[in-house]
Amino acid sequence: MNPTPIPVLINQQSHLLPPGATLADAIEWVGIQPPFAAAINMEFVPRSQYPERLLQNNDAIELIAPITGG
Repeated sequence: MNPTPIPVLINQQSHLLPPGATLADAIEWVGIQPPFAAAINMEFVPRSQYPERLLQNNDAIELIAPITGG
């Protein structure tokens, strides 16, 4: 029996990640490169917590890169 994937939103796009996935896994999944900030369910997550922050069903992850120019 295969484990059930975790449905999450990453920058408002639906993704299915494996059970036990962390925020670091989600970042790797989408391939975003630093610099960026991350939030789960509108709560900022410090970079040091990415590898240990487990994802839950229907988490809304925002990966926000700074905008240059003006």
